[in-house]
Amino acid sequence: MGGGTAGWLTAAYLARFFEGTGQVDITLLESPDLGIIGVGEGTFPTIRGTLDFLGIEERDFIRASSATFKQGIRFDDWLHAPRPDGSRHQYLHPFDAPFQADEANVLPGWLQQDARSRPAFAQAATIQHGVAIAGRAPKTRSESGYSGPLDYAYHFDAGKFAALLRRRAVDLGVHHVEGMLTGVEPDGAGGIARIVTRDHGKLEADLYIDCTGFRAALIGEALQADFTSVRHILFTDRALACKIPCADPDAPIESVTIAAAHAAGWTWDIGLESARGIGSVYSSAHMSDEEAARTLRDYIGHDAYAARIIPFEPGYRARQWIGNCVAVGLSGGFLEPLESTGILMIEAAVAMIAELLPMTGSVDAPAARFNRLIAGRYERIVDFLKLHYCLSRREEPFWRDNADPASIPDSLKEMLKQWRHRPPSRFDFLLDLESFAYFNYQYILYGMGFETEAAPGASGLSDIGAQRLFAQIRHYGEQAMQDLPPHRTLIRQINA
Repeated sequence: MGGGTAGWLTAAYLARFFEGTGQVDITLLESPDLGIIGVGEGTFPTIRGTLDFLGIEERDFIRASSATFKQGIRFDDWLHAPRPDGSRHQYLHPFDAPFQADEANVLPGWLQQDARSRPAFAQAATIQHGVAIAGRAPKTRSESGYSGPLDYAYHFDAGKFAALLRRRAVDLGVHHVEGMLTGVEPDGAGGIARIVTRDHGKLEADLYIDCTGFRAALIGEALQADFTSVRHILFTDRALACKIPCADPDAPIESVTIAAAHAAGWTWDIGLESARGIGSVYSSAHMSDEEAARTLRDYIGHDAYAARIIPFEPGYRARQWIGNCVAVGLSGGFLEPLESTGILMIEAAVAMIAELLPMTGSVDAPAARFNRLIAGRYERIVDFLKLHYCLSRREEPFWRDNADPASIPDSLKEMLKQWRHRPPSRFDFLLDLESFAYFNYQYILYGMGFETEAAPGASGLSDIGAQRLFAQIRHYGEQAMQDLPPHRTLIRQINA
């Protein structure tokens, strides 16, 4: 129930997963009256595996979705506001893991360097930092689809992406029905007996998947699943979004999402082929809509654009699978746009549905397992997103409230206490509950100036060995800068 990215990705994935089995028949009901906010969407590298599984060629995807490459997120002014002398703080969260050589760990060697003169951790530990900041592509034209020397994801037009997924889903046998939902009839056992539509009467199914967005027409309105708000932890609850055309068709395309902090939140800036998707995310408790509009106008430099306010309540439903109904996408939960977790959670949910869905027997145990895993993922993402805010030294009320220990989850406070004495480790995280790896936490921690006691000898390298390793990383980075094309050049080659 519902189209958009959530509905069509779910339908296409399940059709592909059960293709040839003859066990599953999928119908997607979509309202023709509801549009998609196509202002530019960011993704996480997992999307490459998902698209490959669906049988969509990378070049076809890029052409059809006006897609560009994304190698990470550049954070501007999160540690402190721009200073009177013009100095600003900036750091990168790249997608590549820190460089490894013969099992040597570069982080202890970096921690032992003088904090006043050492380069940023991502710059010292990755080849990707320089490549991404310089606007180079993560691969060359000769590399095969979904592969390359550096890890990457994409930016794309959400409306065009949903249309591509729809075509693929229909090719895989999904029945597309346009119509408006007007009612839901319960089955008397806590589930759904049938849905009622304006255009097609009553429709029945064994499993109903709610992809109706924030409305949550099935899981929320009909089944009354409780919603857990996390606004007391993550304060942003509104976004003012727009798309503006590129003034210069030859201008470089950023190879990262830009996340620029402002007084009560941050602004995303996504480079597409011929446009930029820009949006200001803010807390309504700290900034009015009028102030947000001025903030967005100041960032863009003019007001010749149409922006749309998108209100949201940060949070999730702890029970997203109830009886024969399961929520995917915004109907199940949404935290905020930071780190592109929206589509990431769609991918996680549909993969679990495919693996856990029983062809016979009770659905109760698989549903309970799904709910534990999906709620656990949301809890861990809340901690990860809060980490971006709580280390800030900005003085505005929004940022001081984020740094207040009372707004930091106990689980994150405990880890921060441990990380004062050692870096984040893979043993801190449970794989099935995690969307981000330990090194993603490292990039945010040390990008925000967090201090960890150096651990002599933990890297397995001598001081000279560490210096040689960092020099090797710099050399590989310089070579990559020469070998990899400018981002716009590769996009043009693909689209041609």
